[in-house]
Order: sequence, then structure tokens, then C-alpha cells
Amino acid sequence: MEILLKFLLVLSAMAVFFSCSQKQQRLNIINDNQQTISHSKISDINTVKNLILKEFKGWEGTPHKMGGNSKRGIDCSGFAHHIYTKLFNLNVPRTTRQFFTTGIKINKTQLKPGDLVAFKPHSYPRHVGVYIGNNKFIHASTTKGVMMSDLSNPYWIKHYVMSRRIIKN
Repeated sequence: MEILLKFLLVLSAMAVFFSCSQKQQRLNIINDNQQTISHSKISDINTVKNLILKEFKGWEGTPHKMGGNSKRGIDCSGFAHHIYTKLFNLNVPRTTRQFFTTGIKINKTQLKPGDLVAFKPHSYPRHVGVYIGNNKFIHASTTKGVMMSDLSNPYWIKHYVMSRRIIKN
């Protein structure tokens, strides 16, 4: 038992060392207690928007698949997770339930590219998407797959719950 504990301790130390030594640019995640996680930030919102849109184009039309994580099929939280981890090297949740508490809650009028938008449709317990600006967000729809939608659409207005800032910019 003691050997296993030492082994796990060494693995944990190695993980911390390697994650801190990565040279990739990172963004800050904002927590409800206002502490930030990670190293640096991108202050140019257009950079964030352009990175997200470029990645979206490669995924547009990918079918919805509950629990999916690939271009053969992906769900809404998997797509949001992909955006935040691949583009911004952030350690974010994989489930919608966890996304509903990640970052800090912001007013819909404060949305910036990279913010999370959350919904509770009647047919699904929870749904998330990533805001890209101009009242648009990208998400994995259960019927149309990865797509762009407008927050002013009556369906999304009716089911909108909250917005959350994940990236400090």
C-alpha cells in the first residue's frame, strides 16, 4: 500500500511539472470565487472569435451523438469541451451539468466571444454552446449536429438559462 501511495505521489508531481513546463499559451479560467487558474490571458476578443470560428468550420455538420467526442459524432458538452481544451488549453468539464457551474455567471448583455451559453430545453435536461459574437453561438444540436444558432431565435430565448464566462479576457 505504501509503495502504491509513493507511486501515485510521484505521478502527481510529474503531472504538475509537465503541465507547468508546457510552452503553449493558456487563458485564465474564472471561478466563482474570482480566483484564476492558468498562466496568461488573451485580451483581443477578435483573436478568440477567429480561433473559435476557424475550428467550427472544421466541425460544422458533424452529427450529434450522445457521449461522442469525434467527427463521427459529438454532443454539446463534448463540442464545448473540445473548443476550450484544443484552442485554449483549458481544463474544463466534459458534462453539461458541470459546465453550468464553471466560470462565473454573467448577464446576457455582457457576452463576449468564448463565453458559454446554457439552456434547459423541455426535450433535454441541459444544453450548452459557445458564444461567438453578434448574438450567435455554436453548439452540437441533437437534430442538426454542429451548427451556428442565433440567441434571438424564439426557441433559444424560451430555453435560455444563463451565460458563464470561462475565459478571462
